[in-house]
Amino acid sequence: MKLSTLVALALACVATASPVDQTPFGLDYTHPGFEGFDLAAQRLVQIQGQEPIWMTELEKIQAKARGIKFFDITDTQDLGTVARLQVQASFPTPNATEKVKPILEILSTKGPEENLRKFSGFTTRHYRSETGRQSQQWLKNRIAEITSQWGSKSLQDLISISEFPHSWGQNSIIVRINGTSSDDVVVIGAHQDSTNLWPFLPAPGADDDGSGSVTILEAYRGLLAADFHPARTIEFHWYSAEEGGLLGSQAVASHYEGRVNVIAMSQFDMTAWVKRGTREEVGIITDFVDPDLTEFNKKLVDTYLDIPWVETQCGYACSDHASWRKAGYPSSFTIESTFGNSNKNIHSSNDRIDISDEFSFSHMLEFSKLAVAFAVELGSISK
Repeated sequence: MKLSTLVALALACVATASPVDQTPFGLDYTHPGFEGFDLAAQRLVQIQGQEPIWMTELEKIQAKARGIKFFDITDTQDLGTVARLQVQASFPTPNATEKVKPILEILSTKGPEENLRKFSGFTTRHYRSETGRQSQQWLKNRIAEITSQWGSKSLQDLISISEFPHSWGQNSIIVRINGTSSDDVVVIGAHQDSTNLWPFLPAPGADDDGSGSVTILEAYRGLLAADFHPARTIEFHWYSAEEGGLLGSQAVASHYEGRVNVIAMSQFDMTAWVKRGTREEVGIITDFVDPDLTEFNKKLVDTYLDIPWVETQCGYACSDHASWRKAGYPSSFTIESTFGNSNKNIHSSNDRIDISDEFSFSHMLEFSKLAVAFAVELGSISK
């Protein structure tokens, strides 16, 4: 990953800082906009193949900068212990074409572009920052506006918009469209937060994961505009603190575990980048996912999208689908390309809409189609 000179210097200072003076560039524990973010706070972290270990927030930052993927399990140590593989669902061959295709015609790049320009305009959406809290409130308000503008009265009666509270201030957002004949739940998720390698630096997060956030928002708008009343409950989730070790999604999955029958979860994290000189395609993650649901996602791409899929891997705890998988729920993850061809500007001030012509809203639209197809195909089944 390319690092700016400033980030490289910051990381060098972090790596050489003493236990007493871990404040590169004079950034102390009360840095403006990050009040209460204690870099010395102890966190319990789980890395693949190791017993959980305690480390400081600063050490978490260093680990992430080195590309180490992990769960921060400090507040969710029991996740996955209630019922291992508690849901065993079957996924049909896509057969709701007459319902799905008209909704796909409703989808547009106009709303996602307008929404993403605003969403990536916050200095950072870091989950511990004041602007991270503000961006979450903006997103919730935008969801409410779309619901009011596009939802029929009968559909709005089935919808709830709520914040899932977190101690750090930026809450996760859950939008629920109640099913008409089933208590089963289908979840479509993205993470709303962003980060720089050194968290106090600007982090527009246009692709990671502003793109996924507005991608599923457009899918939600399409379902409303089509007046789709699902048989199964459909939930759209925007998670806080993915960049902090999947904190938000773990909290939500832990709350649902043993209580809610989530039959499928699909994560959208980075949907905008098409590397110059490569084929436009949908990256289907194949590691740490439910294999049957992943095969179903491939069939959805074949049936409804204008571009093909390609298998790829992203590693342990690489996005919020991992929290649901850990809780025993079938989960899947699609990304903008193969992992190797994905956006190398993430976690920097260069993760912007205007950095390159490789940032594509038409590519994002394909993922909105996928989210709609996922919701309608699985949401139309009553049992």
